[in-house]
Amino acid sequence: MDILEIAITIFAGLIIGILGKFFAPGDKDNIPIWLTILCGIGGVVIGLVIYQAFGGQPTMGVDYIRWAISIVVAVILVMIASVVTGRKRTKA
Repeated sequence: MDILEIAITIFAGLIIGILGKFFAPGDKDNIPIWLTILCGIGGVVIGLVIYQAFGGQPTMGVDYIRWAISIVVAVILVMIASVVTGRKRTKA
């Protein structure tokens, strides 16, 4: 991977992580933003692997199926991160 691919992956991870947090059911605002970004990067990378494993090929345009898979994976990662590391909120 060159520096451009790394930068694009991090930027895509930021966007996918925020979308994953948005689409996750329940209150998932209890994880920090850095963990959301990591979940997004994981969603991008794992989503690409899943897409390619099922025969997905790169196209000249936008791979909507690939990005949908990445968002679903990010949602799952955000939910796991929220359960494992989420801060508990107490009502005063």
